[in-house]
Amino acid sequence: MTRSIAFVTALAASGLFASAASAGYYNATPVAAPAKPSLIAGSMMWKCDGGVCTAAKATSRDAIVCEQVVKRVGTLSAFTANGAAFDEAALAKCNTRAK
Repeated sequence: MTRSIAFVTALAASGLFASAASAGYYNATPVAAPAKPSLIAGSMMWKCDGGVCTAAKATSRDAIVCEQVVKRVGTLSAFTANGAAFDEAALAKCNTRAK
């Protein structure tokens, strides 16, 4: 138990634990970084940091989630859902909904 606590403490101090915890189910990379660090798109809270916006899993299809965030942040250069990146065709289709 003591070793586990020491390990978690070491991870938190190194920043590795924090960056792993901040990764979302969805990751959207807008071409232009949003002005605010958080936004609501499709009734989902998105947190943006370092040019990437993340959100928890939704009940909508991944393509719908992409279209919802594009309507708020504009064209995306990348979008992933559960670690799987949208291919070029899927991303282009999503970007047609950009504001």
